[in-house]
Amino acid sequence: MPLERAKEIAYDKGLDLVLIAPNSDPPVCRIMDYGKYRYERDKKEKESKRKQQTVEIKEVQLSFKIDTHDFETKARRAIGFLSDGNKVRVVLRFRGREMVHQQIGRDLLLRFEEYCREYGTADKSPVLEGRQLVMFISPNRAQRDKDAKGVKGSKGSKETVGSK
Repeated sequence: MPLERAKEIAYDKGLDLVLIAPNSDPPVCRIMDYGKYRYERDKKEKESKRKQQTVEIKEVQLSFKIDTHDFETKARRAIGFLSDGNKVRVVLRFRGREMVHQQIGRDLLLRFEEYCREYGTADKSPVLEGRQLVMFISPNRAQRDKDAKGVKGSKGSKETVGSK
């Protein structure tokens, strides 16, 4: 319909004439309450932003000659990050002549991945970047959901120990 006729109808109804698709031929307009339309659009945007989950990348640094207890401590720290829903970047730095023994470093990272397997999976095998081996571990969705339910359920329950 002609632009003047559309403006007239919108004015009679007390609404606005809003240009929806300016690039089409002919341009598409709609008669609506523009304030209400903007309010609804902004409300949807806020809702979608609220539902978005930001994933941080946490880093765990290992050394070539790491001891068993230190390895387990670093792995438990990584498991904590994975439980929170964050990705973990595992870095093993080679110093000096350690570059000759890259296979030992790969084995260490694969052992680290095996230790964290219940909470996350490696995106790809360890990659050599300069003088360091790098591996990314992403959290398992099922485990994260399970942990979230466990935290909610255990909040109100308390155990009491009987006295002798």
